[in-house]
Amino acid sequence: MVKNYKVNGMTCDHCAMSVTEEIEEIVGAQVVNIDVPSGMVTVSGEDVSDIDIAAAIKEAGFELDES
Repeated sequence: MVKNYKVNGMTCDHCAMSVTEEIEEIVGAQVVNIDVPSGMVTVSGEDVSDIDIAAAIKEAGFELDES
C-alpha cells in the first residue's frame, strides 16, 4: 500500500524530519518520503489508516491539506 498526502506548512528539512518521525511511530508504516517544496508526503506500509496519518502529522505541528 502506498498513500500520498499533501501537508500544509512544511518549509524545511527539520519540518520533514518531524513529520517523518511521527509517521514512523505508526504500526505498519514502513517508508516515508517527503518532498518539502510541494508538501507531498508518501507513506508505504501495511494497513496504515488515514486517521492515524492525520494524527501523526498534527502531532508534528502540521495539517493535511483537505482541498
